[in-house]
Amino acid sequence: MAWKNLKQLGLVDGFLIEHKALTELDEVNALIDWVRIENFLSNIHAKPRGEKSWPPVMMFKALLLQSWYGLSDPGLEKQLARDLLFRRFVGLGLAESVPDHSSIWRFRQILEKNGLLTKLQEDINNQLAEQGLIVRAGEVSIIDASVIEAKNCRPNKGVD
Repeated sequence: MAWKNLKQLGLVDGFLIEHKALTELDEVNALIDWVRIENFLSNIHAKPRGEKSWPPVMMFKALLLQSWYGLSDPGLEKQLARDLLFRRFVGLGLAESVPDHSSIWRFRQILEKNGLLTKLQEDINNQLAEQGLIVRAGEVSIIDASVIEAKNCRPNKGVD
C-alpha cells in the first residue's frame, strides 16, 4: 500500500488567517533539512495491505512535537486534532484525519527497532544548534546577539 498524500491542502486551509501564533514553528521547520531526515527514514515502508500509511516524515515531526511539548501518545493525538500550530508543523490540512495514539506508538517502535529514533533526534538537535537554535521541552531558544528593543514604561504617578 502507499503513503497518504498530505501535499494537497483543502479549500478550508486557504481561509486560515496567518496569525503569529500559527507560525511559531515555521522558522524551526525551515531550518531543518527534511530531505536528510527523509533519507534516514527511507527504509521504512508502508504495509502492502490495508489502509494507507502515514508518511514517515510527518510522523517523525509529530514525535518531535511530542518530545518538545512533553506529551503522551494520546495527548499528542488530541493536540494534532485540535491545535492548528501542530497541524501546520506536521503538514496536516484541516480536513485530514490525525494518526491515532496506537499509530504513533507503532511508528516510534519501528524507529527504535531500527536504531533511528535517537539518531534522528540528535541530527535534528545538531542541525538546529548549527543555526543558533536550541529546542527544549515546550520552548525554542534562539542563541544569538540580537538586541530586543523594550518599550520604555514609566510607572504612573502615585504607583510604587
